[in-house]
Amino acid sequence: MERNYRLVLSCPDRVGIVSMVSNFISSHGGSITDANQHSDPMSGYFFMRVEIDASSLPFTLERLREAFAPIAGSFDMEWAITDSSVPKKVILMASRQSHCLADLLYRYHSKELFCEIPCVISNHEDLRSMVEWHGIPYFCVPAEKDNKQAHFSRVDELIREHDADTVVLARYMQILPQEVCDRYPHRIINIHHSFLPSFVGARPYHQAHDRGVKLIGATCHYVTPDLDAGPIIDQEVTRVSHRSLPEDMVRLGRDVEKLTLARGLRWHLEDRVLVHGNKTVVFD
Repeated sequence: MERNYRLVLSCPDRVGIVSMVSNFISSHGGSITDANQHSDPMSGYFFMRVEIDASSLPFTLERLREAFAPIAGSFDMEWAITDSSVPKKVILMASRQSHCLADLLYRYHSKELFCEIPCVISNHEDLRSMVEWHGIPYFCVPAEKDNKQAHFSRVDELIREHDADTVVLARYMQILPQEVCDRYPHRIINIHHSFLPSFVGARPYHQAHDRGVKLIGATCHYVTPDLDAGPIIDQEVTRVSHRSLPEDMVRLGRDVEKLTLARGLRWHLEDRVLVHGNKTVVFD
C-alpha cells in the first residue's frame, strides 16, 4: 500500500485556506495524491482532507505536524495528520448475534480493512469459537442485570489495556454508560436498524412487517450518551414488498447492517469522517 500522510481539518470558512494548505505542501516538495474540500454555508465552516505522498517530503510525520501547526493556529483549525501505514487498533464488541461481527472479521482476515483487532469483547460466550478461529483473543464479560457497572468497568479496563483507537459495537446489546461514551468521543461506532423510533423493543422487523413498511435500512453512527443519536457516518436502505415475510425482512436487514457498518468503519479508518457538532462530513 502506498504510504501517505493524511491531513484532515475544519475551521471557520474564509478566503485563502486551500491556497495556504497547498502552498505549504508544495513549498516542502510534497506531492498531493488526493484532495477533497467542502464549504458549509449553513454553519460557515470549511472542511478539507488531503493525502500527501510521504516519500515526497523531506521530513518525518512529527516534523510535518510541527511545521503545519502555525498555519493551523492562524486559521483556528481543528486538525490532525496521520500516517496511512500505521493501522488503527479496533476492538470489536458483540452480544449473541453474529452477522456484523462475522462480516468484519472476514473483511479483516481478507485485508479489506486495514487495522489491528487486539481483541473482541462480548457479554456472552456464544461467539468465542468463531473469534478464536481468527486467532483473536476473546473476552467474555457477563453483564449481570443487577450489577452492570462491574461489566462496564471491566470493558473500560480492556479498552485501556489494549490501547484501542476505535471501538465498534457490532450488535452489542448493552447501553454504554455516559462516562465511557465521554471518554472516547467519535471513537465508538455503532449500527442500528432504521425503524427507530417507530418500532421500539423486541422483534422490530416483525413490527415493521405488520405495518407494511416498504423500505428497511440501517444507520452507522458515532456513540454519544444520547442513545442512537450520535453523528451519522453512513446509512443504507433496501426495498421490500407485501410479499416479504418477516424472516425475509430480518435477512435483508442483516445484509444492510453488515454493509453499512463495514463501510462506515472503513471510512473512519481512512480518516474520511469529519465531525462538526452532531453532523459529519464524509469524503468517500
